[in-house]
Amino acid sequence: MSSVAGKKRKLPPTESAQTESKRTSTKGKYSPKEDVKEPDELPLATLGDNTGFICSACHLSISPELESRVEIKSSPPAANKLKTQWILKWNVDWSATLHSLCWDNIHKTAGARGKNKIQSSEKKMILEAVKTAEKFDSLQTLNEEAIKAAGMVLAAKHCICFTGAGISTSAGIGDYRGKDGKWTQEDRQTDTDTADEEGVAYEKLRPTYTHEAIAILVERGLIKHVISQNGDGLHLLSGLSPDNLSELHGNVFLEKCEKCTRVYERDYYTLDDTTSQYYEELEDFGKSDLKPPRYAKKCSTCGLNHRTGRRCQDRKCRGYLKDMIINFGDLLDDDIITRAETEANKNDLCLSLGSTMQVHPACDLVGMGQIPLKLAVCNRQETEFDDLCYKKSGTDILGVRVFGDCDVFMKEIMKQLIPPDELKEWEDKRNERIISYTAKRLQD
Repeated sequence: MSSVAGKKRKLPPTESAQTESKRTSTKGKYSPKEDVKEPDELPLATLGDNTGFICSACHLSISPELESRVEIKSSPPAANKLKTQWILKWNVDWSATLHSLCWDNIHKTAGARGKNKIQSSEKKMILEAVKTAEKFDSLQTLNEEAIKAAGMVLAAKHCICFTGAGISTSAGIGDYRGKDGKWTQEDRQTDTDTADEEGVAYEKLRPTYTHEAIAILVERGLIKHVISQNGDGLHLLSGLSPDNLSELHGNVFLEKCEKCTRVYERDYYTLDDTTSQYYEELEDFGKSDLKPPRYAKKCSTCGLNHRTGRRCQDRKCRGYLKDMIINFGDLLDDDIITRAETEANKNDLCLSLGSTMQVHPACDLVGMGQIPLKLAVCNRQETEFDDLCYKKSGTDILGVRVFGDCDVFMKEIMKQLIPPDELKEWEDKRNERIISYTAKRLQD
């Protein structure tokens, strides 16, 4: 791997490099998923018996098969408030799981004016948790909606897929706006730098079920194009052709000649984060102990460094190569956004997976397409596009809205789109595919 400092890079959340103010988050200073607490460490275990969870409000079992739920997390209260009589039975990490109806009641009560049974310190915690609450439909509802979504995919003439960080979380990447997301932790002033050494190198990541399912559906012509906000390289690694993919915010395994524009795909992370850190420290502190290499060049739009230190292999060119990641302030690549807009305008169905769709101009693509717009969305949080999913044509609802994990949703969709024997054979070969993915990444 290429690194001026020789330090192994760690993995940040993936969805939007464009929303990051600095490149250091691209270097991978993020909080990995917290260790699971043992049941006897919890005041009231979130996990219930083998069939479900325990509601932190009513203390009754939640059946994932039949009941929807909400998972929340908040900042710990001030030390002098720890003896408060809590309405919710919070876990030791100040998370909680509730029936959806229980959550609606608690949220409504906490937001009401005047005195009520919820203490002010807990009200504050609940209202903070609202911003990042993650919702999960019952498996029964998810299955029903997956059947409908599969029918829409079969009926569509030009289905596109729009992907965000949520499709990569099961690969080990944190998201941005979830209850444990990158921006959520920053808002809570959680020290994400302390987790740097536990980060996951990009080279260690492997495509999830959702990545692989998308690649198969593209191969079969059921999905025509994929528009992604992720820079982790997992779509290409899954076998998806570059011709069917628009990576709006770049790819950490690609670099491009700044003279002839030739693109190179590598088996290693291409960014020179140390040089970017040098420019960042100059901006923040007016000085830096780092020494920039001769090839370093401060970007006029993001203020960081895109040059990787390598040169174009064409002997007649030999231009400097630049990483293709879009930082805060950078403009999207003209060719990539133009192709994405073309595909978005042609779509008669957009399948949005794992994105809160808050980043412009990327999320604007979701609202493009043939009229009436048909949108199927799966992620854990509410989005500004949810109302589109519920629009009607006569008495029929045009779209699909599922709250839950993309892998679970896509497994149910694949059951409807792929013959059972073929699907089983494909799923059984997952380990073989993992071996092939590993062969395409630089190993330690």
